[in-house]
Amino acid sequence: MDDWLKESDEVEASWVTVDLAIFTLRGTRLMVLLVDRGVDPFLGQPALPGGYVQKGEALREGALRELWEEAGIDGRRLHLEQLGAYGDPGRDPRGRVVTVAYLALGPDLPLPVGGTDAQRAYWAAVEEFDPGRMSLAFDHAEILADALEEVRRKLEYTPVATAFCAAEFTLSELRTVYEVIWGQLLDPSNFRRKVLKTTGFLEPTGEHRLPSTGRPAALYRRGSASIMSPPLLRTGGQPA
Repeated sequence: MDDWLKESDEVEASWVTVDLAIFTLRGTRLMVLLVDRGVDPFLGQPALPGGYVQKGEALREGALRELWEEAGIDGRRLHLEQLGAYGDPGRDPRGRVVTVAYLALGPDLPLPVGGTDAQRAYWAAVEEFDPGRMSLAFDHAEILADALEEVRRKLEYTPVATAFCAAEFTLSELRTVYEVIWGQLLDPSNFRRKVLKTTGFLEPTGEHRLPSTGRPAALYRRGSASIMSPPLLRTGGQPA
């Protein structure tokens, strides 16, 4: 018992934060929400929005609050799920800080407004993130990379691609989501056949949208399925 007490006395105090990787589409570009930090550490550097979880606050509540305070975006309208926990001892120079990362998706989200400890908030193209072009504070580059791969994987096995679309959408708009996020062109006929034969993926609305040229396009909404069966795999496409 004495050894346990001595060991526990030496345990380093730790804090919990939440960080959010929030994606939306702007035309044919995948965008992620960033803030420029207004406080140390990493003053002025880009980072994912987030911050400390308050006393008595659930993790999800903290994520929603930070998103509203730092960017002026209501996360209750987004697809929001927990991505994972990050606790490398050296990830935060202030001390031992464990962060719980969240993944959020939404269709054509509005321009953010920076607040609290963020100098500004803005959308940045995911394609800009490579060594030498843009780096992120803390371990947020790792979180962003994990979040991006999780989105790509989920497009194969779940209907989450519809989270990037409006309530009603065409098959062409849905195909664009897959092409942008996977970085490959898909055959329109094969795509149409696969998504329409997947039980519960889409529901026709019975309405059509008249394009500027060509035939009217049928409108769909997300169906009741939570799992894609069969899955829509990332194979056979052309590089975008």
